[in-house]
Amino acid sequence: MMTSRRLLGFIVLLCCGFLVFAFYLQHYQHVLPCPLCVVQRYAYLAIAFFCIVGRMTYFIRTASFLSLLAAIGGAFAASLQLWAIRNPAVQCGRDPLETTINSLFPAKWLPSVFEAQGYCGEALDRIFGLTPPEWSLAWFMLFAFVFFIIMLRRRS
Repeated sequence: MMTSRRLLGFIVLLCCGFLVFAFYLQHYQHVLPCPLCVVQRYAYLAIAFFCIVGRMTYFIRTASFLSLLAAIGGAFAASLQLWAIRNPAVQCGRDPLETTINSLFPAKWLPSVFEAQGYCGEALDRIFGLTPPEWSLAWFMLFAFVFFIIMLRRRS
């Protein structure tokens, strides 16, 4: 059985891989990130950060709880993006969330990573049968389940 610390380390690697893939899509496939994509990037970063904290300290359950909250937030953002893709008539022009996301400090500090430029309702190509927001939702749900299990464990 994998220890909680190893599991948290593995999740950090997965989150970093997902972020690298998002940057690949943005910079090499020219898929502009929408505001909800950027929110999901923040969620992956938060999960990775809390997992690192949990791995390096004795606060594994607290870090897992905070990671669980970030995973739920990421799943919610991915669900909203999927809803926007399936209901394109609802959107008109720019997304109101874009102004808020682009006014945050990270978007000004590192715009190539955190600036929202695309539309949330834009249809995306499938990768192994699922679109990127569908993959993201699946991974956020899996992470939430893992963090919940880690919180229930007696030993780390």
